Amino acid sequence: MSVEEKQHASIEEKVSSVDVDDRAAVVPAHTPEEERRLVRKLDMRIMPMACIMYLFAYLDRTNLGNARLQGLPRDILHGDPTGVLFDWVNSAFFFSYILCQIPATVISKLFPPRTWLGCAAIGWGICSVLMSTAFNFAGLFVARVGLGVFEACFGPGIPLYMSFFYTKEEMGMRMAYWFGFAAVAGAFGGLIAFGVQHVHAAVANWKLLFIIEGLPTILIGLLSLVVLPNRPEETTIFTEKEREIALDRANRGIKADTGRVIKREHVIDAFKDWRIYAAGVMYFGANCALASISAFLPTIIKTFGYTDALAQLLTVPPYAVAAVFLCLNSYVSDRLQSRGPFVAYVSAVAAIGYVLLLSVPSNNHVRYFATFCIVSGTYTTIGVIIAWFAHNLGSETKKATGIPMYMAIGQCGSVLGSHLYPTTEGPRYMLMPLVFHSKGFAVTCALQFLAALAAIVLTVSYRIENRRRDRKYGKPVPNATVDTTELADKAPDFRYVP
Repeated sequence: MSVEEKQHASIEEKVSSVDVDDRAAVVPAHTPEEERRLVRKLDMRIMPMACIMYLFAYLDRTNLGNARLQGLPRDILHGDPTGVLFDWVNSAFFFSYILCQIPATVISKLFPPRTWLGCAAIGWGICSVLMSTAFNFAGLFVARVGLGVFEACFGPGIPLYMSFFYTKEEMGMRMAYWFGFAAVAGAFGGLIAFGVQHVHAAVANWKLLFIIEGLPTILIGLLSLVVLPNRPEETTIFTEKEREIALDRANRGIKADTGRVIKREHVIDAFKDWRIYAAGVMYFGANCALASISAFLPTIIKTFGYTDALAQLLTVPPYAVAAVFLCLNSYVSDRLQSRGPFVAYVSAVAAIGYVLLLSVPSNNHVRYFATFCIVSGTYTTIGVIIAWFAHNLGSETKKATGIPMYMAIGQCGSVLGSHLYPTTEGPRYMLMPLVFHSKGFAVTCALQFLAALAAIVLTVSYRIENRRRDRKYGKPVPNATVDTTELADKAPDFRYVP
């Protein structure tokens, strides 16, 4: 008997033990209006805090690009004529962020969520402020490493945390609002940097930037310790009726390994799931573009012939448009309950932006339009992927392993992206054999097309598997409880969002 046949035999054995009642349709013991009131209450408690936390998380990790134009390399990197030291400082964040994501997210299941997330915010806020005290390469590098450690406790943890409270039909827009604040951070960061650029203080502008964007993060972390609810079965913000509705919603479609438990077999299953690695490929391409565009967009716009201050200001519109584009696509994706086609087409939009930068070297209007395509396509790709895999992994333990897995793979793209644009290969950062030899735009363009291809393969795979299960086990009853405690996403009545 082959390994695959043994696996199917094991699944069939477990399926036979599933109680028939587990396939029964869920009859809500509450009215739709009561549920809507609870969702509004959750939105008021969770979404503003989560979005503001991510706004400052993203500001703190990407403000290095703005600080570059405010004299940071000159003051503590000895001028950095090649740009190599800046590249290493930028990528230092991603080294610790990548290594810590999986253990941090799995371990987070053992702690109250608001304590975990709040302490993470306080930690990275302190590291951001400490960046302003650095006086050499080593000090700045260590502060960026610390920033990565604490943000690794937050970034992958939020999709897991929100899946405690929101259904798969609600996750897309919530993830769009949350991740959309990364785009807002890009716009907001440009405005803050523009303002700081005109401050004449005893402290260097780049130091002031780190302090202004770091101190509020510490306060927000303290506030989140009070405002954010714990798990539905533990939080004190619910009435008993609200708790009943919240737990019913949590079991709608999935009955998983809830609570402060970690199922070892689901951790192993996540490492064996090829679809998580396919998500990592998509996330790799998107993050390569995201890291490079976040850190180098002000510098790229400056090569159009603008001053440092105006270049900071002109980074705002692409991020503002990206936030709207992300929300529109996520809304339609939620309504259709389809993710793969959206990831494919928005990745192609980003790729077209890079094609324009490569093929139109002299028209600044076209090149500026290309930055809109890149930023909008990249942010939307990541937002939809996060919503996609917030449901498709079945159990909490597999989510706690699988989500940081593909994010960790993707963040390797961030390291690559932060090294694609050295100063020695500017000012156009493009692949033209007779002019400049940077492969930055060409490499990132190819990765966007690869992400689009991976999304197509993945969505086709999910659709084929859903049809196979329909033929073998019959179509599941809508909103029926599916017990994923043992089999996670391999449960016979579980259906993937394609």
